[in-house]
Amino acid sequence: MPNCTADRMEFGRLGRRKIEANFEGVALSSDGGLMLLRQVDRRIGLSTAVAGALHDPRDQSLITHELRNLVAQRLYGLCCGYEDLNDHTALRRDPLMQTAVGTGDDLGSSPTLCRMETRATRADIVALNRVLIDQFVAAQSVDLQELILDVDASDIPLHGDQERSEFHGYYDHYCYLPLYVFCGKFMLACVLRNSRIDGAKHAAAVIKLLVTRLRQAWPKVHIIVRGDSGFCRQRLIRWCERQNVGYVIGLARNARLQRCVTAWEADLEQRYAKTQVKQRAIHEFRYGADSWDCERRIVTRLEFGSQGINPRFIVTNLDRQADLLYDDLYCQRGEAENRIKETQLDLFGTRTSCSRFLANWFRVLLAALAYTLMHRLRQIALAGTELASATAASIRVRLLKIGAAVIRNTRRISILFASHHPLRDLFLSASRALASP
Repeated sequence: MPNCTADRMEFGRLGRRKIEANFEGVALSSDGGLMLLRQVDRRIGLSTAVAGALHDPRDQSLITHELRNLVAQRLYGLCCGYEDLNDHTALRRDPLMQTAVGTGDDLGSSPTLCRMETRATRADIVALNRVLIDQFVAAQSVDLQELILDVDASDIPLHGDQERSEFHGYYDHYCYLPLYVFCGKFMLACVLRNSRIDGAKHAAAVIKLLVTRLRQAWPKVHIIVRGDSGFCRQRLIRWCERQNVGYVIGLARNARLQRCVTAWEADLEQRYAKTQVKQRAIHEFRYGADSWDCERRIVTRLEFGSQGINPRFIVTNLDRQADLLYDDLYCQRGEAENRIKETQLDLFGTRTSCSRFLANWFRVLLAALAYTLMHRLRQIALAGTELASATAASIRVRLLKIGAAVIRNTRRISILFASHHPLRDLFLSASRALASP
């Protein structure tokens, strides 16, 4: 005979009444915002595009779960905070997750989702990166005159026996070293790499592919590549110069560069000695390293304060005012670092626990696609609201994690939210924005 009191909880009394709880609510869900994700996905066609890009070796006459449904289930789960496949053991029976995915039956189990990830091939990886940039192109409603591509790298710590796991001295642990490319808040590429390499490896090849695709969409667009000093490599710079692509890239400090700015720094030091106020100046000059085939324009930002000198250098082929190049263009590259953190921390882009390298790359790309879904939700449904610039984690906590009762019959599916939810008006506004064409 079952133990009917096993899940019963008691929380004391309120007056004469005993407070009890259990997990027998049946058709309830903690993720009411799934319906917003469903509407965004239907509008931009993300899960359909991903499913169309992946190979599916299963016998289609025998399958229970369509590939598109598995993809949607995984992406929606990441957006709602379910980072592990084990979460789907219970989540597959969530009535709202089933409704959002588009079925009334049990969704894919953890083993089914795991098989989808572990069978990933290199062709699948290339295709998913293509989906990322195609989503960016499709999201633009006007011809673009200028695009700025931010290229950056980060680390993904490893704690097991994953393929191509290597120790990285700078990060002081075993890790992968993924390469990301952003355009504004859109992610255009995500390349997983082993860590014992030059941080700029593959950057030139990835930028070449992206520029080719972007110029197919906008033949006259002016493209600028932006990155820190780790990407100051002749292969990338020379390619940009040959292809009429602008660049503004950090340049690591060295003795020769330091000698070029000695007089300017001496002037700042004298001014600081008189005023005891931190001094700052921006200058430019021509410079050619021994490994370069020509001299190039260098912009330097110099500072002198209580801790001494603090110079920064960038190399560029852009013909713009030096202070605007540094302050208004180069310094804005830090926004890409925030987007990487959002992908890795809020959407679990560091969950690379598979033994196969390609399976881990597939997982990282799923996080990138979940980021795309959340960004489009923010862009389409939350523009002009208090969550217009919120991170994925904030949107999840405030808008997606809403309790709801689900009533399903032969004529309709009714979703009942809490009457006194504090963001009721915002949820209504987002729903209406997604319903409009």
